[in-house]
Amino acid sequence: MGIERVIDAVVHEDDREEAVIEVSLRPTSFAEYIGQERLKTNLKLAIDAAKKRGEAMDHVLLYGPPGLGKTTMAGIIAHEMGANLRVTSGPAIEKAGDLASILTNLTDGDVLFIDEIHRLRRAVEEILYSAMEDYKLDIVIGKGPAARSVRLDLPRFTIIGATTRTGSLAAPLRDRFGHQYRLEYYQYAEIQQIIERAAKILESQIKPGAAELLATRSRLTPRVANRLLKRVRDYADVNGDGIIDVLTTEKALQMLDIDELGLDPADRNMLKLMIENYNDRPVGLSTIAALTGDEATTIEDFYEPYLMQLGLIERTPRGRRATAKARKHIEKLV
Repeated sequence: MGIERVIDAVVHEDDREEAVIEVSLRPTSFAEYIGQERLKTNLKLAIDAAKKRGEAMDHVLLYGPPGLGKTTMAGIIAHEMGANLRVTSGPAIEKAGDLASILTNLTDGDVLFIDEIHRLRRAVEEILYSAMEDYKLDIVIGKGPAARSVRLDLPRFTIIGATTRTGSLAAPLRDRFGHQYRLEYYQYAEIQQIIERAAKILESQIKPGAAELLATRSRLTPRVANRLLKRVRDYADVNGDGIIDVLTTEKALQMLDIDELGLDPADRNMLKLMIENYNDRPVGLSTIAALTGDEATTIEDFYEPYLMQLGLIERTPRGRRATAKARKHIEKLV
């Protein structure tokens, strides 16, 4: 993705300190989890029903833009079920044998969380079909004419899959998830509550006005809100008395070059290039990628969802188009 952005909604594998802090800020129960009320209501019902019957919960697919709490929700589901949580990701399961090893080591009631499930290899994906539906594992022993197929019984478990790209999931895999939920962008008031909760955990004093200001710049995304809070906290510790007030927050955000809509230089550069080169005409995704120097998947997964949410760009049959609102915003900043 090139240069890391402070408003990036992804935790990078090499940033271990960031990952550790993020885990410490994650809620562990529905009572602590702010927002996503419809999702919580549906999941509570499903969990209560499964516990009452003494069964494993149906498999769950969580999808939506990055940073909205899919991994956190998986942990809460396991906690509320009183189950062990096993965590892996699509890219980490390279061979069918890797998945077979994971599945055979599960016990009754375990929850297996597969992040980026859309990136599973097709051969691995096909093994999941019978495992999810019949709790059976078909493996082939030997090679050539001597090869034979063996079917193993698996414990009753629950798979929670998380993805930012449901369209990339094979239909047979998607259909095996009994629960499919989209995580929506948060409201500003919810983001403010998340920031105030995180500040308390980080033992930082934040004024209500500062939390409200940070919420408007956090792209309606908890992960971005927590990351901005930590950067503002750093600024307050170095340039003040550690108390996060409105003035300190404004100066920190100005230094980070985050504008009032939560856009950073990369967002504004993309919009500016689209407007300068195409005005209000549609432009293809590959062309935008060539203009910005980013990959098309990066634009589609990480830039586009929030910009569309704000109404700054729109999709048309002929490509993406910068809206009048985007032109007005860019002109104001020039």
